[in-house]
Amino acid sequence: MSTLTETDCLLSKIDFKQTNSFSSFFLDYISDKEELKSFHNGIPTKASLLEQLQNRNFPEAHRSVVSNVLKEQYEGLEVSPLTSENIDLINDSKTFTITTGHQLNIFTGPLYFIYKIVTVIRACEELKEAYPDYNFVPVYWMASEDHDFEEICYFRLNGKKLVWETDQQGAVGRFNLKGIEKIFEQVIGMPNCFVEAYKQKNLAAAVRHYVNALFGEKGLVVIDADHAGLKSLFKPVISSDLFEHQPQQIAQETTKALETTGYSTQVFPREINFFYLKDNIRSRVVRTDAGYEVLDTDIKFSETELKAEVENHPERFSPNVLLRPLYQEFLLPNLAYVGGPSELVYWLQLKGIFDHFSTTFPLLMPRNFAAVVDKNTLRKIDQTQMSWEDIFKPDHELVNEKVKEQTTFKLDLSAEKAKLENIYSQALQQALEVDTTLEKMVKGEHRRAEKTLEKVEQKILKAERRNQEILVNRIYAIKEALFPGGTPQERKDNFLNFYMTDPNFIANCMSSFDPFDYRFHLLKANE
Repeated sequence: MSTLTETDCLLSKIDFKQTNSFSSFFLDYISDKEELKSFHNGIPTKASLLEQLQNRNFPEAHRSVVSNVLKEQYEGLEVSPLTSENIDLINDSKTFTITTGHQLNIFTGPLYFIYKIVTVIRACEELKEAYPDYNFVPVYWMASEDHDFEEICYFRLNGKKLVWETDQQGAVGRFNLKGIEKIFEQVIGMPNCFVEAYKQKNLAAAVRHYVNALFGEKGLVVIDADHAGLKSLFKPVISSDLFEHQPQQIAQETTKALETTGYSTQVFPREINFFYLKDNIRSRVVRTDAGYEVLDTDIKFSETELKAEVENHPERFSPNVLLRPLYQEFLLPNLAYVGGPSELVYWLQLKGIFDHFSTTFPLLMPRNFAAVVDKNTLRKIDQTQMSWEDIFKPDHELVNEKVKEQTTFKLDLSAEKAKLENIYSQALQQALEVDTTLEKMVKGEHRRAEKTLEKVEQKILKAERRNQEILVNRIYAIKEALFPGGTPQERKDNFLNFYMTDPNFIANCMSSFDPFDYRFHLLKANE
């Protein structure tokens, strides 16, 4: 088994391919496959980010608007000196951002939300060290306009699913927090940052509060783009999409080109790629014979009325998954977007849209991926003599492999199978000398005999698995700890599983993660 390396918490790093956890599409992207190069601006390295910085096309007038909105959004919060400085620095033409976006999961949701933010912070620290003449600001873009509440209304703590129940509708960032206090009754020792966060006026304010409490000392800036002042900067794109449908045409061409190279795409471009956002409504805008309407409502517009609505109330237009990335890059002097594998490959459908609107396409940076190994699991890994690579093998394959390794018996019948092959080969030869029509019968008997031997071999292995019950149970316990319910730990468990016993959990991630090392990290839990 590998020993501790680099930091006290970093156990090992595993190549993405060896984890069997990533799509071939993502692996082809991160390996910079030739067929995909025209769909992005290069793989993020410190050198390529400097080149991106030098070529970044960004309207400088947007800086002051964004900085002022951020100051407004942070009013009433205890802001760290570094975050306050970073908000001011956005006005500086030598300041650039590294951004990640995520839904407003309650209590941070799955672990990988934490990993995304740690990645952007660490990337900015590394870039500042490499290029001290520039400023690099880590940004968390809140998906406050999203309306898929079912994806964010729960988290899992110590194997238990805790759910916030509410019948509110519309953009989740605007939800009031009534009813969420019931979750506190189910958690002993809830950190104070969440207690204070959920006293805020709505979900967006609550998430800003706890993210600021957890990461503010590192200078993280949280932005909520559900704001009239920010949407006003996006009016040209809103109008282009509503009235000319240019994004759909461009995205369809890019999507077709990707599919021609053999890749499956995720995003379906629509004729109109905006929702209408007002009060508790977030519904699609669609064209009709008479003009436009908002689906599932009584709201209708003529073209003239809709143009006036865009001009007077741009905040009422919310981009869908196709145009949200462009909105982000309109607002921020961004160099790279940090995301997971599914996010990054869907961005590859968007480069043509960015080119059309004269906006620099960001580098697409994989977040850090990790699993946290507690002391009990670490001990079991030692006891079973598993390598770190073994952890990622399918359960059945791994158990059989380890049982065969550690048995004192001969479980393999390959020698017997070879003898059987020889016996039936000779039998077939003799049969054919007598009557050629016997060939089919002899081969059939051979296949039946082979299957019988295979069945015997499987029974022997199954019996030895019972004999090695302790070993088998340890392996399944390891897999359940790192892949609860068959799902990667980072996508299932909440960070409170570790933070409540180790308040330095985030700091340990900071010291262990390398944002430019695109491998899977295995970390040791401090308990």
